[in-house]
Amino acid sequence: MRQVSKPSSSRFFDINGWAFVSVAMALISVFMLYPIGKSLWMSVQSGQGTMTKFVGLGNVQRLVDDPMFLRALTNTSIFLVVQVPIMIVLALVMASCLNIPNLKGRGLLRTAVFLPCVTSLVAYSVLFKSMFSYDGVVNSTLMGLGLISEAVPWLTDPFWARVVVIVAITWRWTGYNMIFYLAAMQNVDKSIYEAARIDGISATRRFLSITIPVLKPVILFTTVTSTIGTLQMFDEAMNITNGGPADSTLTLSLYIYNLSFKYVPNFGYAATVSYVIVVLVAILAFIQFYAARERDQ
Repeated sequence: MRQVSKPSSSRFFDINGWAFVSVAMALISVFMLYPIGKSLWMSVQSGQGTMTKFVGLGNVQRLVDDPMFLRALTNTSIFLVVQVPIMIVLALVMASCLNIPNLKGRGLLRTAVFLPCVTSLVAYSVLFKSMFSYDGVVNSTLMGLGLISEAVPWLTDPFWARVVVIVAITWRWTGYNMIFYLAAMQNVDKSIYEAARIDGISATRRFLSITIPVLKPVILFTTVTSTIGTLQMFDEAMNITNGGPADSTLTLSLYIYNLSFKYVPNFGYAATVSYVIVVLVAILAFIQFYAARERDQ
């Protein structure tokens, strides 16, 4: 019997292999590892502009006493809790409808649903701001149909401003998640659905008992990515409402921008707030993965 020799440890120091990956490692170090380390060091400093001093955990203590940070955290949490479930459910429903074999114009409909996620963030934000202005097309249409008697203050009322931001995010990213679900559905054996249909199981029951369990890994993936995207939301809050009215749509990312470029620059405190997003993403991702693992057992 031929014995396979194990690779020697000296191959780890093969100069040819390291030469091939050296450029990539250098780029990763310069553009990823160094910024991470630099931001960590900045997060324990505070001061105006480049005039900073070491404060240790002083920035963390400031977070607790900062009403603007707490407001931004609350707004971001509201967007996360409300928008992500709505988007996931809509994407599932759309994918299920567009997966019907005899649906006419499936290709055109799939393209139409997916197109919003390839549009420019700034362009579509400005468009939504125009549409939902006091004399915009939305108010004009609703009043023309007799659904409302007076214009709705979409961008000047805190509640409606949040609604507009949620609608904008949902419109842009639902099609992106729908593509993942549609691809997963097309890989499911059609005989499973056919057997369930012959047994008299309703379409709703087939969706809940067959489609959802099969798509569980994809649903977990899209939920995690959507959570990360919502926690990092900046463009919509900046371009549609500019964080207003009365900071009702101020997000963590927008607050970081304001700390760095709008208010008196405090890059150390801004770095600390940015790591709040990192911690939140890690905690929520762990919870989502753990919940999915528990259901699999």
